[in-house]
Amino acid sequence: MTSVYDILRRPLVTEKTNFQNTELHQYVFEISTEANKSMVKAAVESIFNVKVMRVNVINVPRKQKRNLRNRRLIRRRGSYKKAIVTLAPGDTIAVFEGVK
Repeated sequence: MTSVYDILRRPLVTEKTNFQNTELHQYVFEISTEANKSMVKAAVESIFNVKVMRVNVINVPRKQKRNLRNRRLIRRRGSYKKAIVTLAPGDTIAVFEGVK
């Protein structure tokens, strides 16, 4: 059995996720590849003391990038799994506050 701290790897902070934080009360995390919706919900509720309304899970596929110096050399970024967590209207997570 994995710990709740092993399920959530890191928060994802981009322009889109900032909009989701302020307008839609949604927070985005990179999660473990073995995690499912119920595990993510339990982890967020226990770590941040908030009420989770909904969890959406997305598998992000790996992407190929070309190397800057050699056009023939192709690098691969790894795939990962992310979760979009919707909170109750009154709840916030302090990790994302103040990021604009």
